[in-house]
Amino acid sequence: MFQGSIVAIVTPFKNGKVDEDAFRRLIEFQIENGTSAIVPCGTTGESATLNVEEHNRVIDITIEAVDKRVPVIAGTGGNSTMEAVELTAHAKRAGADASLQVTPYYNKPTQEGLYRHYKTIAEAVSLPMILYNVPGRTSVNLLPETVARLTEFPEVVAIKEASGNLAQMAEIVELVGDRITLLSGDDNVTLPLLALGGKGVISVAANIVPKDTAGLIKAWETGDIPGAQELFYKLLPLCKAMFYETNPIPVKTALAMMGMIDEEFRLPLCPMAPANREKLKKALEAYGLI
Repeated sequence: MFQGSIVAIVTPFKNGKVDEDAFRRLIEFQIENGTSAIVPCGTTGESATLNVEEHNRVIDITIEAVDKRVPVIAGTGGNSTMEAVELTAHAKRAGADASLQVTPYYNKPTQEGLYRHYKTIAEAVSLPMILYNVPGRTSVNLLPETVARLTEFPEVVAIKEASGNLAQMAEIVELVGDRITLLSGDDNVTLPLLALGGKGVISVAANIVPKDTAGLIKAWETGDIPGAQELFYKLLPLCKAMFYETNPIPVKTALAMMGMIDEEFRLPLCPMAPANREKLKKALEAYGLI
């Protein structure tokens, strides 16, 4: 249902507010360059510092601007299960095609707590759900056995895996087969994950190079393995550059260097250190983006 190059889109700001005009332009840029689906209000979208009104507004804008041309997967997770239910209910009313549900952060729930968290959301809001495992951000790891338990709910259709553990990703495929779709949550492992049976990536790098990110997935899907390898290794230095500092600082800085958004963050995120900024600039120049 959800596969290919899916962008975890940034939320541009201007003078402290969501820059709605720039955001709409970013959406058009993605669709024009072959992106398969759009994820607003993910980690890359700085969801942690959006208030509820802004969060819902960003999702509304995305659905309106996309206008059913590609699926919209609304980031509606949280460390409060009830808040996640409320955000997901809004996304469904607004017309989202699915939700992206990060594992609750800071709380550090047990595997049983994680199961009950997702179960509650699935039973409260009948909307396709993509699980999101990113233990480096949340301090909790959604284990393959728990993922397998969650496949009993028809709402659970995919998992975005950003643990960095390829053995764990392989175990998910082994346990769940094709009951849900495995998606990479890390651009650096997209090609290995495809080889394990994954179907795509929810990408940071696609914010700045959507055409090549989409091309990598398409090359693999059509059996052009050398072409997929060539694009992967072309993208790899840029993917690494997106994590010179905490995401989304580098990718928003890159978009600003490309003249697409203002270079603005919300505290506690702040502009890049000068040395890292210079490294990023060189990576963009080497790729031909600036």
